[in-house]
Amino acid sequence: MDTAEYENLARVEHAHWYYVGKREFVRRWIQRVRPPAKTDRLLDCGAGTGIFADEMRDRCDVTVMDTFAESLAMLRQRFPADRVITLENGEVPLADHSIEYVTALDVLEHVPDDRAVVKGFARMVKSGGVAVVTVPASMALWSDWDVGLQHYRRYDRAQLIDLFPAADWHLEHANYTNVPVFPLVWLIRRWQRGRPAAAATTRAEDKVPPAPINALLRWQFVRLAMSRTPMPFGVSLVLVARRR
Repeated sequence: MDTAEYENLARVEHAHWYYVGKREFVRRWIQRVRPPAKTDRLLDCGAGTGIFADEMRDRCDVTVMDTFAESLAMLRQRFPADRVITLENGEVPLADHSIEYVTALDVLEHVPDDRAVVKGFARMVKSGGVAVVTVPASMALWSDWDVGLQHYRRYDRAQLIDLFPAADWHLEHANYTNVPVFPLVWLIRRWQRGRPAAAATTRAEDKVPPAPINALLRWQFVRLAMSRTPMPFGVSLVLVARRR
């Protein structure tokens, strides 16, 4: 992500229904599957501005990781130096089986080898530990925004599950989220294709809606993200897995 994207994110993520809702349901899934203790270690991969990790600091021992200079500068203002890490020789500098939780919120789509990243999760997470990931869903929604955000792909549910082999992980949950807005997003993306001028318009994620609409969208987002009812489609996916 470039500097402008980090500036956009820092401006809206405290209030926008999508970002607030995503952080909420990830915290709730962690609490549901394996409630954290203060001494448990959580690694937030691709931590961005660090807001999710900051919200988890009163629940467990948090380490943040990123590879972008803009993000690392923000994270170093928010966390102690020994809790901010980046890749070393292409590897996460943490010992095998040393953490109880790993989160990667809209991260896997940014890396060329997502399977290698998940193998790294399996190396670091203790038996019984938990991984929570979110990713954008459906290549039918691929647009210039994905290109601008440096995405390599959008996922379907089977593709995401396939990254977490049963030999290493017990799948707790994998489902589409952001379901009700899918038809509208699909129509907008279809309209934008072949229209370069349309791509310059402001994204919905860049502007906080009026308070009542913002609250309603957040409520439905979290509610459906916590549901175990299989959804046929959605704008995003969430997966929760426990290390064997």
